[in-house]
Amino acid sequence: MYTPNQFRFRDKQEMVAFMKQYPFATIVTMNGNIPVATQLPFCIDDSSDKLILSAHFALANEQAKFIVDNTSLVIFSEPHAYISPVHYDKKESVPTWDYIAVHAYGKATIVTDENAVVKVLEQMITFYDKNYLQQWDGLPDKYKKGMMKAIVAFELEVTDLQGQKKLSQNKTAEEKQRIIAHLEKSNSSVEAAIAKHIREL
Repeated sequence: MYTPNQFRFRDKQEMVAFMKQYPFATIVTMNGNIPVATQLPFCIDDSSDKLILSAHFALANEQAKFIVDNTSLVIFSEPHAYISPVHYDKKESVPTWDYIAVHAYGKATIVTDENAVVKVLEQMITFYDKNYLQQWDGLPDKYKKGMMKAIVAFELEVTDLQGQKKLSQNKTAEEKQRIIAHLEKSNSSVEAAIAKHIREL
């Protein structure tokens, strides 16, 4: 990822926090010379010295065949907004885009043990819908096992983490205030989220 110094995250923990806030990501893996991508919800586990991302493919998804032998890229990117040059002091300015993104690289391991697959699924349920856990616990084992046969669970150990938060850091305080005011008036929750991030800098 091309990351100018002024747009870099402060540290790894800030990137991990962003990933947890926006965990629906795109995993990209090469199949020969062709990149294959899937959008998946991820669980992010940083409870040990390793950063582990877990998720699952549908069994029919061919990408599952390539994630063990190839390095995959998982792209976490959510809030973004077009920034018009009308907010800048200089007329000789061009449009740009403010956004936040984190790229996580690593090789994945397929989870085959049935108990381990259950753990991956329950970790995801706990993260995304804790209230569903009781219903999940009450489901028949036959139903659970049938569902698990239709997925490919995996864990990816992150070996490289890169991030960029381009939030008008290179603009004056007055220009940033105009940008924030404009974005906060937007009907788009995504643009409002970018305004919040700019304000928090």
